[in-house]
Amino acid sequence: MMATEARPGPADFADSPLARVLRQPLILGLFLPIQDGGWSTSTLPRTTTWTFDYNAQLTKRAEALGFDLVFGLAQWTSKGGYGGAMRYRETSLDSFMTVGALAAVTRRILLISTLHVLYGPWHPVHLAKFGATLDHISGGRWGVNVVTGYAAREPLMFGMVRIEHDLRYRMADEFVTLLERLWSETENLTVRGEWWQMEDAFITPKPRYGRPILVNATGSPAGIDYAVRHSDLVFITSPGGNQLADALESLPAHTATLRGEARKLGRSIRTILNPMVICRETEREVLAYRDAIVAAADAEATEGFAAHGRAGDAQAWRNQKRLNRPVGGNLHLVGTPEQIVDGFRKLRAAGCDGLQITFFDFAPDLEHFGAKVLPLLHQAGLRLAPETDA
Repeated sequence: MMATEARPGPADFADSPLARVLRQPLILGLFLPIQDGGWSTSTLPRTTTWTFDYNAQLTKRAEALGFDLVFGLAQWTSKGGYGGAMRYRETSLDSFMTVGALAAVTRRILLISTLHVLYGPWHPVHLAKFGATLDHISGGRWGVNVVTGYAAREPLMFGMVRIEHDLRYRMADEFVTLLERLWSETENLTVRGEWWQMEDAFITPKPRYGRPILVNATGSPAGIDYAVRHSDLVFITSPGGNQLADALESLPAHTATLRGEARKLGRSIRTILNPMVICRETEREVLAYRDAIVAAADAEATEGFAAHGRAGDAQAWRNQKRLNRPVGGNLHLVGTPEQIVDGFRKLRAAGCDGLQITFFDFAPDLEHFGAKVLPLLHQAGLRLAPETDA
C-alpha cells in the first residue's frame, strides 16, 4: 500500500452535503435501475426500465421524499447479457456519465457513480479532473464508487485478463492515493508510482469540500484494508445470505470489523447494505406479490446471472445462502409497512448505517414506500426531516 497522509474529506466540513447526510440516524439511498431488468430476473410485467428519463424521474421523486442518495452500478456485458428470453442486463447506461448528469436535475440528493478504475486506460489525472468538475457542477454532491472488477469475462472486452484479487486492491490504493493528492496539492505533482506515473500534474478547480465522496463495495480482507484507508461509505453485503434472519446473525461481526479497522487509522466509515424491498398492506398481499415475481422467473437468466457470480472472485458472497433468487438484491425484505420498518430497525442495530434499497417495480413501489413506510421510519426515529439549504 502507498503511504497515505490524512487529508480533509467531505465529512470533515460541517456544511458539506455528505456531512448533512451523516447526521441522519439511518442513511436512505435508492439503487437506480440503469440496467435492463433492474435487479430481478422475473418477467412479471413492470414499469422498471434502464432509460435515463425513467431514472431521472425516480431520482427527482426520491429527492422529494427525502432520500439521501442515489447510486448506479457499472457492468460490462456481451451481447445477450446474462441470458434468457429477457437478455438480462444486456442494455445498461454508463454509471459515471448517467449519475453525473443527474446533477443538472437535482439540488440536494447525493449522486454516486460506479467506475472500474483498472479497466482500460484510466489515469488518475483523468478522474481527478472529471471528478473535480462534477464536484463543482453538483455543489459537492457527487462521489465515486471505486470498483476493481471481480468478473472473469469483463476485462477481456478491454484486451485484459483479470488481475489477481489482492493485487487489484493494491493498484486501487495507488490510484486513489494519487487522486487524493491531485485534489489537494497546491503545486505541480510529479510521481513515479508502481503502476502510474505523472510529471508536473495539476488539477484545478479543487473540490469544494476537500475531495469528492469516496465509496467502495467490499467484503474481503484486502478490500476492507482499502476501504478503511479511503472510503467514506462502504457498500457491504450480508455475509449470511439474502434472508433477514441470516443477515442479522452475520452482520454484527462484519460491521464491527470494518469499524475497528477504521479506528486503527483514526478514521470513521459508514456501512450501507442493499435490500430488495417488497411491501404491501397485508402479509397475504405481499407474499402473493413475492410469489408472483418468483413464478414468472426467466430460469435461464437466473442461472446465467448466478453463474456470472460464481465465475468471479469476489469474496463477500462466498458463504451466502440464497433463496428466491429471481427476486434479486442482496437481501430480501418482504412484509407490511410495519414489518419493513422493523427490518430496517434490526439492520441498523446489526451495524448498518444506511440502506440502499431496490424495488421490483420501481416507480409505483417507490410511491408506496413513500406513502406507507417513510412516515413510520420517522415515527421510529430512524429518519429525520432532511436539512434544507441555507
